[in-house]
Amino acid sequence: MNKRMSALAVSAAVAGAFLITSVPAHAAPAAGHGVVSKATVTCNKNEMRQQIANLKNKAAKLRQLGEDAAARKALSDANAIQKRLNACIKAEDEASKPFPG
Repeated sequence: MNKRMSALAVSAAVAGAFLITSVPAHAAPAAGHGVVSKATVTCNKNEMRQQIANLKNKAAKLRQLGEDAAARKALSDANAIQKRLNACIKAEDEASKPFPG
């Protein structure tokens, strides 16, 4: 009886492995497009605003010194933080709205 049970277990394992490996790649959800979940992200808006101001000041000083590439990098960093800040503000606004209906 044990040999028969182990043979069934092996058959089931092989069949399961075959099914898992035979699913086409396009059937799986793309990265970031599967399950939608809301992650709680806390943003320190004051700190982000301060970082933006510091980077803009740094960019202005670098531009005066003729360091244009470094100034563009600092402004790019400031813009990236600004985008994150805007996303945080939007997420907080949407989270505070009641459900329609």
